[in-house]
Amino acid sequence: MRHYPNFYIDGAWVAPVTPKTADVINPATEAVSGTISLGSVADVDNAVAAARRAFPAWSQTSVADRLDLLRAIQAQYSRRMQELGEAVTEEMGAPLSLGCGFHVGLGAGHLQTAIEVLETFKFEEQRGATMILREPIGVCGLITPWNWPLNQVTVKVFPALATGCTMVLKPPQLAPYSAQILAEMIADAGVPAGVFNMVQGQGSVIGAALSKHPQVDMISFTGSEPVGVQISKDAADTVKRVGLELGGKSAWVILDDADMAANVGAATAGMMVNAGQTCSAGSRLLVPNARLEEAVAAATAAANGVTVGDPHGDVGMGPVVSKAQWNIVQGYIQKGLDEGARLIAGGPGRPDGLDKGYYCKPTVFVTTNDTTIAREEIFGPVLVIIGYDDLDHAVAIANDSIFGLGGYVSGRDTDAARSVARRMRTGAVWINGGFDFHAPFGGYKRSGNGREWGAFGFDEYLEIKAISGFGE
Repeated sequence: MRHYPNFYIDGAWVAPVTPKTADVINPATEAVSGTISLGSVADVDNAVAAARRAFPAWSQTSVADRLDLLRAIQAQYSRRMQELGEAVTEEMGAPLSLGCGFHVGLGAGHLQTAIEVLETFKFEEQRGATMILREPIGVCGLITPWNWPLNQVTVKVFPALATGCTMVLKPPQLAPYSAQILAEMIADAGVPAGVFNMVQGQGSVIGAALSKHPQVDMISFTGSEPVGVQISKDAADTVKRVGLELGGKSAWVILDDADMAANVGAATAGMMVNAGQTCSAGSRLLVPNARLEEAVAAATAAANGVTVGDPHGDVGMGPVVSKAQWNIVQGYIQKGLDEGARLIAGGPGRPDGLDKGYYCKPTVFVTTNDTTIAREEIFGPVLVIIGYDDLDHAVAIANDSIFGLGGYVSGRDTDAARSVARRMRTGAVWINGGFDFHAPFGGYKRSGNGREWGAFGFDEYLEIKAISGFGE
């Protein structure tokens, strides 16, 4: 049983101003796995004040000093990777192989990337007689979600530290454990008092207080579109910079020349990773109409081959994060049936033999792009297959969405794959499985604004100053 009663503020672990706790539920067992304290506006005020006091000194530190801190954190991270992975499994239900694998690996990758970028990043650039400076924006409010808890925290905290910002982190209430351990690592690495602060609690309280706070210069938020909209409204009165990474309904285009069984199988299995709780997941699988039934067979086999169960066992998929999320996923599955979509795998309810825990069946529908399950982000293990006539039709379907976060293209014809990728209105496209920690990540349209990852993630936390007449 975990118990985390304190927040990290101004270089110390401190009790909340007003004591209030909340239980954390293990989604695999539905049992209480621990408690955290819930912060208040007063706790946010204390954390922001600490960050504001620390900013003048931290913003003027050298690149070498910041690299020393990041490398010290890296040493702590390497020492506690197993502990981090186990926390992810306990808090949000990822299989242990995934928690200790890709979840932890993403955090480690973002930390190493921040170090690599900082080593060569140009904070000053002379253009003729003008000096261009890139300076830290100030105090940042970092609000993160529960689905990839380490990824989303590290992709914000490490670039903010590297660029000389100070910050207040608000981790997800549903999945608070890994952030708590990461905060311990940052403290043990010797972060100066006030540079990094963390307050746990409800988004409606802590997130809103950060968004409205006059001493917070920037908000970086990853989460749902409605919450992102509200944060933007709350931040508008103080003209904050707001970086948003929101929802997605990403298309995965399988070209006509692709190995259909292999590619559809990989796309289907990929959709079920993390129980489908991935904003950039390829949740719309677009296949040639002429090969639709071939794709259906491959997707059915792949979905039925996903093992679901205790995340500490040898399984491919654990539960979704909460009862509320389980109900949302079940509602969408029923909506698909009600609207006449063709169910080829999975369906409503828990998988056979699982009577406890928020487990869903890996579910696949064949439908058209105008159905609810093809238009709205489900955030669960539900894939829709949509047929297309030709590549123009495929691109039109892919772009017919309010979202534009990610896209995928699979096929042997490199020129065709590149052409489709260029025409997709999304912030990122992966061709045949490409992956790069230095590539920018963020969305078009209602998937948000701004970019994270690599050097582009540094830009989020920097202001640009021009000093004209500086001299040659």
